[in-house]
Amino acid sequence: MTLTGLDRLVREEFTILKGKRVGLLCNQASISADYHHAIELFFDAHQKGLFELKALFGPQHGLFGHTQDNMIEWEGYKDPYTGAMVYSLYGKHRKPTPDMLKELDVLVVDLQDVGARYYTFIWTMALSMEACVENALSMVVLDRPNPIGGTQVEGPWLQPQFRSFVGWHPLPVRHGLTIGEIALYFKQKFYPKLELLVVNMENWRRFLYFDQCALPWGMPSPNMPFVSTAMVYPGLCLLEATNLSEGRGTTRPFEIFGAPRMDHWTLARALNAYQLPGVYFRPLEFQPTFNKYAGQICKGCFIHVTNRQTFKPFLTGLAILRETLHLYRAAFEWKNPPYEYEYQKMPFDILVGNNWLRPALEKGVPLAELERLWEQESETHLKGLQSFYLYQ
Repeated sequence: MTLTGLDRLVREEFTILKGKRVGLLCNQASISADYHHAIELFFDAHQKGLFELKALFGPQHGLFGHTQDNMIEWEGYKDPYTGAMVYSLYGKHRKPTPDMLKELDVLVVDLQDVGARYYTFIWTMALSMEACVENALSMVVLDRPNPIGGTQVEGPWLQPQFRSFVGWHPLPVRHGLTIGEIALYFKQKFYPKLELLVVNMENWRRFLYFDQCALPWGMPSPNMPFVSTAMVYPGLCLLEATNLSEGRGTTRPFEIFGAPRMDHWTLARALNAYQLPGVYFRPLEFQPTFNKYAGQICKGCFIHVTNRQTFKPFLTGLAILRETLHLYRAAFEWKNPPYEYEYQKMPFDILVGNNWLRPALEKGVPLAELERLWEQESETHLKGLQSFYLYQ
């Protein structure tokens, strides 16, 4: 059984926080191996006098995941359970302000990442690291598994000119790191003055997926209901930048995709003809209850991952877009800004981190050539990330 950083902190009776004024950045997935929420555990330690729990912070979707979609902001409030102020880092502010931090000595981060650069929690952590440096606070990161494993890396390296809230610092799309390893990378490269401590996991190995860790899965966000959702997310999130439904408004977001004007039989047959590794496309119809095409019948596919070790989610997402452009170019649209607080650059470009991939898809460049291009571009960077590995 894997023990998270939170589990270790509790087992060690919060020793590293004793006597300090503490802020906790967490959300609904910040739970221990025995199902207790971090807020409950921290408040219990506070009541025992081990430290002072002074403030709570929440990322995108809210402290308990109540906001469904992107760029739906939420604002802070006083927590009736602990009496502490809850500060939103996905509203008026995405970076903690001096006023939010003024009564703290240390900010503890306990967030469940999903293994993809687009997922905003690591960028909330990055901005919090910057704020801690500016306000002379230390940071403790409680490590958690990368739910889609730590051995596979895929997709382009973020180019600096495409920096956004879905990519604040350079990383590949599927980065293969834990949030603790990401924190170490950020500290060395961007926040060297930060006093940082990562509380490592126990019994986690890079080849493990979340459902092999004997840990309870708490949905990190409302549209991330299962580990299987996280598995496809590095590729299917790209559909957010188009007029294709990525399955929001269904019970299997990102595993379902399509649009009203498609022929699901033709699309599934065409995608299966690519013979992509570890995946099968099953034709289906679905009716979203909200988001794109709410109330309309869409035709598309369900993505069955048949082999997680060989499956390439980013390549799969590109195959879906390439074939959609081939079959339905007249009906296909790239989404225009704004997207995740970027008001100028195209949403697809900030997701992939460059401006060469979108025109290449439009020209029908073969997938193997696209993969070769980004691997060539990322090769030197990826070796550097391995120096931050905490686990074998």
